[in-house]
This record gives sequence, C-alpha cells and structure tokens, in this order.
Amino acid sequence: MPTIDDAKARARRLRAALAGHAIEIPQALSLELTAAELGYRDWNTAAAALKDEKPGRISFQQAIPILRIFDVAKAREFYCDFLGFTVNMEHRFEPELPLYMAIARAGLELHLSEHHGDASPGSTAYVWMTGIHAFHAELIAKRYGYGRPGIETLPWGDQVQVSDPFGNRIRFCQKHGSSR
Repeated sequence: MPTIDDAKARARRLRAALAGHAIEIPQALSLELTAAELGYRDWNTAAAALKDEKPGRISFQQAIPILRIFDVAKAREFYCDFLGFTVNMEHRFEPELPLYMAIARAGLELHLSEHHGDASPGSTAYVWMTGIHAFHAELIAKRYGYGRPGIETLPWGDQVQVSDPFGNRIRFCQKHGSSR
C-alpha cells in the first residue's frame, strides 16, 4: 500500500506529465485523480486512509467539533435542510434522554449534542474548504428564513459565516489561490 507521500508524489508526476502535453490542471485535481486511481472516493478519504510510514512521527487525525443543540427539529432544519449535511449516527442512552448526533458533508464531520457537559453554547468552529462561492450561492438560493450569510474577503481567504439557532457559529473559509 502506498504511503501518503507516495500518493502526493504520484499526483505531482501526473500534473507534470499532463503539463508536458500542454494540459494544465490544478494540484487539487491531480490529488483527486490520484485518489480515484488508488480506489478512494476522494482525496480526503485517501489522505485519511494512507499511512505515513515515518517511525515515531506524530500524526493527528481529523478534528470533529462538538456543537451544543437544544432542539433536534431546529438542528435538523439548519444543519440538514439548510447546510446540506446528512445524519451519520444518532445515539440516546434511553428514548427520552438527550440526543448525540453525527452529521457529515463533503469530508466534514460535525457532532451535535443535547448533553449539558459536551459543549458550550455559542462556540465557533473554523472550517477550511474549497468551492466556497458555489457553497455560498447554494445557501443563498435556499432563502433560509433565519439567515442569509454573506461572503467576506479577508487577508487569508474568502469566508462565509453561519450561525445556528443555538448561538454556535461556523466559519467556512477558502484560502486565497485555492481552487474555486
């Protein structure tokens, strides 16, 4: 099985070979194509699955923010209907106890919890992404009654901030120069 470094090198070679034939592609696309060649759904999935073979090297996995919610129906309306996430998992210790739910979209996973000690209301999660202009257009087209986020250009990238019904904020940001 190739390592993550092998996969990155393969993506660089692909990009260089195509450039030799006057076909220019972004680095992100070469990574996606390499991931598909290796049998993965996308680059994020490949990067998570491929091992870094350097012994003793510290490696962190994906961080998953936990956001406090108080109303499951409102959480579903905001996160699933408006933001387009799907529910991956739901757990209650008993039928009438608080819900703990995992949602995901395009490689991002968030956990939503009604449990008192899991998270503080009013938290902020910062998410790097690509395709922010398409994401922004998608959100605006939904004409969500409780918010229509703008897009802000900042020194480090373009940002769309949304606030959920529980006071939590998610800042989606695309670095300047990355694929639109």
